[in-house]
Amino acid sequence: MRTASPWWRGATASPWWRGASASPWRRGASASPWRRGASASPWRRGASASPWWRGASAVATGALPALAFPSPSLWWLAYGALVPWMLLIRSAPTGRRAALEGWLGGLGFIIAVHHWLIPSLHVFILVLAALLALLWAPWGWLVRAMLAGAPSAGRAATALAVLPSGWLVIELVRSWQGLGGPWGLLGASQWEVSPVLRLASVGGVWLVSLLVVAVNTALTLLLSVPRARSTAALGIVVCAVTVGSVGWWAPEPERSGLARIAVVQPGVVAGADAVERRFARGEELTRTLAGQDLDLVVWGESSVGADLKERPDLAARIAVLSRTVGAEILVNVDARSTDPTGRAGIFKRGVLVGPNGPTGDVYDKMRLVPFGEYIPARAALGWVTSVGKAAGEDRMRGTRPSVMVLPGEGRGGLRFGPLICFESAFPDMSRRLVRDGAQVLVAQSSTSSFQGSWAPEQHASLAALRAAETGRPMVHATLTGVSAVFGPGGERVGGAIGTDRSAAAVFDLPLAGGTTLYVRFGDWAVQGALAVLAAFFAVEGARSLRRRTGPAPLVPPARTARESAARPSR
Repeated sequence: MRTASPWWRGATASPWWRGASASPWRRGASASPWRRGASASPWRRGASASPWWRGASAVATGALPALAFPSPSLWWLAYGALVPWMLLIRSAPTGRRAALEGWLGGLGFIIAVHHWLIPSLHVFILVLAALLALLWAPWGWLVRAMLAGAPSAGRAATALAVLPSGWLVIELVRSWQGLGGPWGLLGASQWEVSPVLRLASVGGVWLVSLLVVAVNTALTLLLSVPRARSTAALGIVVCAVTVGSVGWWAPEPERSGLARIAVVQPGVVAGADAVERRFARGEELTRTLAGQDLDLVVWGESSVGADLKERPDLAARIAVLSRTVGAEILVNVDARSTDPTGRAGIFKRGVLVGPNGPTGDVYDKMRLVPFGEYIPARAALGWVTSVGKAAGEDRMRGTRPSVMVLPGEGRGGLRFGPLICFESAFPDMSRRLVRDGAQVLVAQSSTSSFQGSWAPEQHASLAALRAAETGRPMVHATLTGVSAVFGPGGERVGGAIGTDRSAAAVFDLPLAGGTTLYVRFGDWAVQGALAVLAAFFAVEGARSLRRRTGPAPLVPPARTARESAARPSR
């Protein structure tokens, strides 16, 4: 019969004649690797053709956002710097590959932002970066899950909330002091953009990071998903309107007078007797400030190399300087000492000295620099000291913050909150000091080990964020630069003292009252991001569960060997 002939039974039997569904020449782009487009062609899909090429691209694109921070300070680049990385992850063939490229991009980012640590850590920085970069692996998987293929408008809108929230959780986790602290938060790249600093007064640097990642996500959608372009454009408009609205309605700091504060920066002093010569240079520069009606003089971190109780001669010399300039002097002692509880060891300590000697106001640094000032798990990682400049002995931690009060008449009674070096990176510390009554924030830093790198400029820029968040002016005083001062809105006051100078400078700081929304409500942006992620995964989990437990599909009953369509079984 004709139906039995393999030559006549048609397309359902012949692989040569059954048409486009079988012919590789006729079935079109869905079958032909040459015609189905960029998703298959190695010439058009670029990096996706080679796993090694993709890996190198992930590291390079992950490092790109570092250019938005000082010294390059290409702040505008932050709003598109994540796009190449996200486009690469979006095209990953599997979720596992996307997670790998998230990790590789995080590796590039950590090394680029912290490259100035290489002289201290050498090859160990690769180990630390590789461990921290694991935080970006889930984010890489999430980027592909949200953006791969042709997501609907609803999926695209969800991505605009979920992906920035995922990034913010990464910043939250790595901001833990034991993991290196909040250095290189994406929002910190916007330290010189006044409208965005107003956003920081509402939700801190966290809210700025959310904004930056949301814009990057929208641009990624705009470039890669035609059906979601309207949603992406609307997302960008919402971000712009948010920044404009905050600038209009958010409460501004209430200006309330001036404080005259001087910064003494001795500059780079090297050699066997560097500590004594640095002290002498600080004395020399401080004497030039006489007669300038000052409220406070600030020296940098480690400006005094001996405990003032053990060296009363040094305390007396500083007291003479205080009488000369007519103001108290905040010095910083890096030496072996004891604290009020009797603990002994090396402390980083801010000490206020007046005309009659130390006033009794002191502050011991609470958050130490990992590897620079202590070795985490020293028993296991102590070998790091043999390959870099890591701490040979752990410094002692302070136990509580301190708000110091200046005595005297007139502007006397000014309350300021001291921070030491690394601590200016932590938003919660400056917020706590302002809630405790500080009118001015003062950070004493060194950065002398990182001359010629981006670290001094990056560190100084953090003061602008802390000032904007709290609505209080901030002084960033260093041994070797960059020293800078910022007003209550994060605006620069006067000129910075660069790393090439040894100088003393006086700044008129505008004081401010009132309370910013960030000081009042704290890290609500982080809490909101956690809530968004929790809701997203709850919904996705519920959908997955419904798919697994739903009713079985209706299928026709199986036929026995003897029955057929013409002769059903009896």
